[in-house]
Amino acid sequence: MLRLHRIGDRPIMTPRKAVSWEKSAVLNAAAIHDGGKFHLLYRAVAHNPGDPNRSCIGYAVSDDGIHFTRLDEPVLTSNVVPEEAQGVEDPRVTKIGDTFYMLYTAYDGARTQVALATSTDLIHWQRHGVVIPDTLFGNNKDAALFPEKIGGRYCMLHRPVPDIYLAFSDDLLHWTDHVRIMQPEFAWETAKIGAGAQPIKTDKGWLLIYHGVDEKLWYRLGAALLDLDDPTRVIARQPEWILQPETEWEIVGDVNNVVFTCGAVLLGRELWVYYGAADTVIGLAKGNLDDF
Repeated sequence: MLRLHRIGDRPIMTPRKAVSWEKSAVLNAAAIHDGGKFHLLYRAVAHNPGDPNRSCIGYAVSDDGIHFTRLDEPVLTSNVVPEEAQGVEDPRVTKIGDTFYMLYTAYDGARTQVALATSTDLIHWQRHGVVIPDTLFGNNKDAALFPEKIGGRYCMLHRPVPDIYLAFSDDLLHWTDHVRIMQPEFAWETAKIGAGAQPIKTDKGWLLIYHGVDEKLWYRLGAALLDLDDPTRVIARQPEWILQPETEWEIVGDVNNVVFTCGAVLLGRELWVYYGAADTVIGLAKGNLDDF
């Protein structure tokens, strides 16, 4: 049975109180290993009077995956376009060819919609706008792009509450053929589920680390495996969670009782999962694929 084990007894990243745009919280980071380095694109929050929950996205880099250096300014800010007036949230990053693709949540204070940005260096990003509007499914989020085409088309995970869907596209901008692939099934995920890290290709299938929420609003992480050639087919799903809130910094924060991932890295058989804890700090946990 796969279980994730925390690295250390403290978060690997906490808010910089002297930095205005991340002084309140850092959380829910996309993670990618590229060029021999670990890269995080993390959500940062500043609580200000009259504007208590505005999010932007920061960038951090590390040689060892634990000790990160951060930029002084965010790489993606809110309030640039109306759809993002209140925040850009929860990025997932996938590299295809020489381009990095970021799917993230555009939040205008009322609606959450799936948006896309691209980069060649992980720092300078070009917006491509909302790619799954709320007119299709209502509020939507938790989108993640597969790292290669499947059946000649791009493939994306996304989550209109409470289930996980797949969608397909020829151009990354127009998405069709939406298929529900996973629903809440186990006791620890009865309220809703959603994609976590970007899909990771293994010899057995596409590894999906996802989150589940129970009726008491505890967030835990789970693991599933999708067919390599037909990812609408779930070929394995572990009934037990792989990580749950246990430490004080996972239990108490802006949102209590939360572990939530937007990014993971597979090095050999070792899985590195970066996760937001209590919507306030970022932790790291590892596991071995041979246990799944």
